[in-house]
Amino acid sequence: MSMTISALARSNGVGVETVRYYQRRGLLATPERGAGIRRYDAADARRLGFIRSAQRAGFTLEQIGELLHLDAGQDRARARELASERIAALDAKIAEMQTARAALERLARQCHASDEGPCPIIAAFEG
Repeated sequence: MSMTISALARSNGVGVETVRYYQRRGLLATPERGAGIRRYDAADARRLGFIRSAQRAGFTLEQIGELLHLDAGQDRARARELASERIAALDAKIAEMQTARAALERLARQCHASDEGPCPIIAAFEG
């Protein structure tokens, strides 16, 4: 399978500039021009898919770069370590969001309880 940069980008739901950005960051190779145009193959599409999936899991581009360079058979410990770090960060973000949700829920109940005085929601954010 041979494709242009626009076809590669489209196959993974990104723009051409995103592909070029990943190339500048060293996450994707820039193929040589053949007949004046760069051609990408299935391996490039899989690599771009890997990058997009890892981003959705919350990995940074630096972490993705490290994952891409790990040897699949020999570097499981480092891959687990990166995953554990990401899980801890997600757990912290979930806890932060649960706290924010509880506070907003409490303010909404207070606002609903009375139509007198300033709205507790607005007052809390003015504070």
